[in-house]
Amino acid sequence: MNITLSIDEKIVERARERLKATGKSINQEIREHLQHIAGDDDVERDIEEFLRLSGQGNPQGWKWNRDELYEERLKWPRK
Repeated sequence: MNITLSIDEKIVERARERLKATGKSINQEIREHLQHIAGDDDVERDIEEFLRLSGQGNPQGWKWNRDELYEERLKWPRK
């Protein structure tokens, strides 16, 4: 089904910019949102999306280390 929406152009442009990072179109985002509202979530699609996005961290291979992060936090100036 085709639906016509009336949306402010500035909002559409800002949405497009934000969605570029996810590789989604406005059409795809709205379709997924409506599926979510209707309770028609696709668990397999969600898992595929998770797997697609996972591992996109630091390209230099840095791994999270609790002790290093804690040491860095202790160095922060306290207000």
